[in-house]
Amino acid sequence: MASSITVRTATTAELTAADLRQMRTLLWEAFPKGEDGFTEDDWEHAMGGRHFMAEVYGAIVSHASVIEREIHVGGAPLRTGYVEAVGTRPEHERRGFGSAVVRAATDHVLTTYDFGVLGTREHAFYERFGWRTWLGRAYVRMPDGPERTPDEEGYIMVLRTPSTPELDPEASISCDWRPGDVW
Repeated sequence: MASSITVRTATTAELTAADLRQMRTLLWEAFPKGEDGFTEDDWEHAMGGRHFMAEVYGAIVSHASVIEREIHVGGAPLRTGYVEAVGTRPEHERRGFGSAVVRAATDHVLTTYDFGVLGTREHAFYERFGWRTWLGRAYVRMPDGPERTPDEEGYIMVLRTPSTPELDPEASISCDWRPGDVW
């Protein structure tokens, strides 16, 4: 079914108020309640980039966004497409909608950025699109220096693009600090 699904794309600035309401509802429904649930910080992290939305009869049923972040690998900065807020309404799961928006987001990263990064526990899902688990240590860049984020290690996945330089897959990887989940 995924091949017949149309994915609409828009920048955050191009989204309508109705789009934003539908996306918010979808994302809070798609994630479990409690500690691993979707948060206001997660919502803010998804804004400011390009959104990929699958729709059924005009209603958004699946979403992914790609925002630009500066990720460092082995200390070298890379212009990175960071995938955020991937979710599908529970009643539309396992019908190809999530795959369609992730495929579109992945294609965008491949053609636009030097590198792709995302954080997930769903490795097998993303591996189908060429994403691989990063093997090196993870850090967040703080004003007083890098701080290791060992709880994120093993959950960070990367996508090499045609413009990705040669990288050691066991080198350290670091992100900029932000409120909420840094990765």
